[in-house]
Amino acid sequence: MSESIQAPAASPQPLHPVTDHVHEAMAITRRGCEELLPEADWLRKLARAEATGQPLRVKLGLDPTAPDIHIGHTVVLNKMRQLQDLGHTVIFLIGDFTSMIGDPSGRNATRPPLTREQIEANAQTYYRQASLVLDPEKTEIRYNSEWSDPLGARGMIELAAKYTLARMLERDDFTKRFKAGSPISVHELLYPLMQGYDSVALRSDLELGGTDQKFNLLVGRTLQQEYGQEPQCVLTMPLLEGLDGVEKMSKSKGNYVGITEPANTMFAKLLSISDVLMWKYYTLLSFRPEAEIAVLKHEVEAGRNPKEAKVMLAREITARFHGAAAAAAAEADFQRRASGGVPDEVPEVALGGAPLAIGALLKQAGLVPSTSEALRMVEQGGVRIDGAVVGDKGLKVDAGTFVVQVGKRKFARVTLGGDA
Repeated sequence: MSESIQAPAASPQPLHPVTDHVHEAMAITRRGCEELLPEADWLRKLARAEATGQPLRVKLGLDPTAPDIHIGHTVVLNKMRQLQDLGHTVIFLIGDFTSMIGDPSGRNATRPPLTREQIEANAQTYYRQASLVLDPEKTEIRYNSEWSDPLGARGMIELAAKYTLARMLERDDFTKRFKAGSPISVHELLYPLMQGYDSVALRSDLELGGTDQKFNLLVGRTLQQEYGQEPQCVLTMPLLEGLDGVEKMSKSKGNYVGITEPANTMFAKLLSISDVLMWKYYTLLSFRPEAEIAVLKHEVEAGRNPKEAKVMLAREITARFHGAAAAAAAEADFQRRASGGVPDEVPEVALGGAPLAIGALLKQAGLVPSTSEALRMVEQGGVRIDGAVVGDKGLKVDAGTFVVQVGKRKFARVTLGGDA
């Protein structure tokens, strides 16, 4: 377990028949998950829901710390959709109150809190983007300021009295920072309490989150017991590595695939992942049956080109957010690029200063981050002008309009004028 705190024991509940449908729901719940705590409780809840016809309440909270959602976020959203399709009530909770504290999970320093204006601006796009995965007509959307703002100072003190400092410092990140002498602000200790109180306010039966949220989710279970409620179960999903295959997917690290990015960009990015990482993406992002994925993996291990499997994955995910026609067009565009053809849509760039050195041209056209990188690409034969390879690092390009290509995927239609 990533946190030293232990999950509370399963709670006694009335027993109901465990039918084949319940076993199927349990299998859907477990698919791809890291931990389900306690499993016995969740099985009882599922059986009770089927016997009584009363859907379970499934909660996911996201703090709008950035304006966009990437496919790493959809790992838990996909699980929510699966549970939603089973007939349970899905609660998409926007942490507009907790965002002002700043989630300390996995942090080695205090996270700067967002302003109310930043939070509201980011929250505007969150639910719209989440609705690309969830069924908006069956999703309950809530903001935790609904019950956190009215709590007031007295309520905060009463809430804080239900959890000890010793238990709070069992968190891995708090422990490491405390031992290292790094500052821990008092307001950070409130974050797990406020997230846990969300579960009390919503009477959650199951809360989802990434593995880095395990401690916070278990605090919710504990607080529900303190308030006399049946405790929620906890389901953690693995954190999805980004395109680099190393770091957790993050916009700040530049290794992400945004769910609102153009179809061509999404498709190309997904094809750039490693053959090894592809299978984790299949498990966590694909809606294909597990048996079908297992057959595909066996075929690749037996000699089938892994690129074919990767194309299938990229096509499925791109179609989910842009439609089948856009996914097919993105695939065709990628194939043209890979074969050396020019894509249908090429950015238009107007520059002045002809004649212009090739390094400066590539940098000003936004095709490379620096002149030195431009010259390195020329040296490696990775630069073309109107299809012809550029081999001279000292080339000066005259005025005109031409298509410039760097590597396999970067294109620009450059109009170079004579005025500086």
